Amino acid sequence: MSKPKQSQVMKPATAASKLDVYLPATPPEFQDRLVSRDELDELRHDPPQWLVDLRRDGPHPRNVVAARLRVSNSALARAGITEALTTEQIAALAADPPEWLVRERELFAEVRREQRRLQERREQAG
Repeated sequence: MSKPKQSQVMKPATAASKLDVYLPATPPEFQDRLVSRDELDELRHDPPQWLVDLRRDGPHPRNVVAARLRVSNSALARAGITEALTTEQIAALAADPPEWLVRERELFAEVRREQRRLQERREQAG
């Protein structure tokens, strides 16, 4: 006799991370309970309005802020940006980039070029 299949559950922080949203900005009913894989899939495929708004307007978690600014998470830390930023704040930084952002973008682009070069070299050797 087999056990009935139980859906795996995850902490709200894990679910928020998988949805690329900032946990403290989510509704309390999301923060206060475990989220099943089925619920996570449902949120991905048919997001409620709060999730649509959060993804559009923010505040956004560090990884999303870094990606939108085209820098690394470490670059944000070096710049002293520790809090979540809204879409509006990210757009303001991108529109008039401070010196640190210009420098970090150049560094990030250089690192990415080097990663691609090494990958191509490995592919040719392998």
